[in-house]
Amino acid sequence: MLGRGHQAGIIKQAPLVEAFEELGADFFVLHTGQHYSYNMDKVFFEDLGLPEPEYKIPDTYRYKLHGEQTAKMLMEIERILVKERPRIVVVTGDANTNLAGALAAKKLHIRVAHTESGLRSFDWRVPEEHNRIIIERLSDYLFAPNELARKNLELDNVGGEIFVIGSTLVDALEKVREVALRKSQMLEELGLEKDGFFLMTMHREENLDYEREVRGIVEGVLEVVREFGYPLVFPAHPRTIRRLKELDLYEVLDAHEGVHLMPAVGYLDFMALLSSARLILTDSSGVQQEACILRVPCVTLRRATEWVETLLVGANVLVGSDPKAIVEGVGKMLASGRDWINPFGERGVGKRIAKVLLDKLHEPIELVYERYRARGRAIEPYLSLGSWEEVLKALRSEAGRRAARDSRAEGGEAPWATR
Repeated sequence: MLGRGHQAGIIKQAPLVEAFEELGADFFVLHTGQHYSYNMDKVFFEDLGLPEPEYKIPDTYRYKLHGEQTAKMLMEIERILVKERPRIVVVTGDANTNLAGALAAKKLHIRVAHTESGLRSFDWRVPEEHNRIIIERLSDYLFAPNELARKNLELDNVGGEIFVIGSTLVDALEKVREVALRKSQMLEELGLEKDGFFLMTMHREENLDYEREVRGIVEGVLEVVREFGYPLVFPAHPRTIRRLKELDLYEVLDAHEGVHLMPAVGYLDFMALLSSARLILTDSSGVQQEACILRVPCVTLRRATEWVETLLVGANVLVGSDPKAIVEGVGKMLASGRDWINPFGERGVGKRIAKVLLDKLHEPIELVYERYRARGRAIEPYLSLGSWEEVLKALRSEAGRRAARDSRAEGGEAPWATR
């Protein structure tokens, strides 16, 4: 069973669906409707030649709070799993859809496979960071896009089996770009030419919930338009539009002759814009990865990123909400080339994951449980000390040494985090 609930998830699972069909696997797809109703996504499925999901959960997108949305999906997914009893549930990414799918499966003693595992922003304000960590703790098979993601999983001492296998998005984007450029009329409607405009998105809670962040970003991007002369295309999420209006910033952007402010566009229209942009400014996790693969320079309007590899290969720069840093970041990325290494692997990821999962269908469940039990071996040396007093003494001594070591290391900062 594959679970998905928003268009980014549909894209990332498309190569898996194609691989399972090619390999003759017995599977089904569940659409949770987290961001859109199925009817709104139906044309999107048709455009990409994807089969219709066997199950669709209605009206999930009407629930706005994280808790009620996750609860709605958890309840509905559980009912479907009780009926179908799949051997493995596959979830992709870090949306509430995937958290609900992993929880429902694990409570029913169904194995969980998580693709796109091991991402970390180390920003505890980010809801997706909470979801990732919970999902990975529950997962039996974790598919990491690269070795850095594997290291994050190992540091978190996950109990499942880790596979470094690449990102399914590498498979999907080539097809998506071709369909988007063929079907979308967005560039013509806006009078844009390839590499002749900047693109922008902003929707994350850690920006919109703080007035200082929103004002800093708006000030920065307006200075970018003045400094570099490129028109800025800004498809804005409904919540972003409401927030801009609350702060009297919507009119400022809308009246600027260099800014194309518009309601959010569909995924194919957005991909046509992204594929043709000279540069993108964004706070989106997924867009950072897409821009890297499509070789579009990226300026990230956040203080941290889960896609650290995009910084390390030179495809992306972090600027936060500081106007000066935003302008400097755009200048830096305009001056850089586009010949960075793709850190997300080679094509064929979907088929590689599908083959692993088909093989794991025959793995005795006891082996799955044993991998988790193996985590307990790290505590066995303490338990063998023989008395509670000796256990406490050893643990306190170790904690003291760790605190001293951390104190000496204090002041160092990861290169992918901004203040």
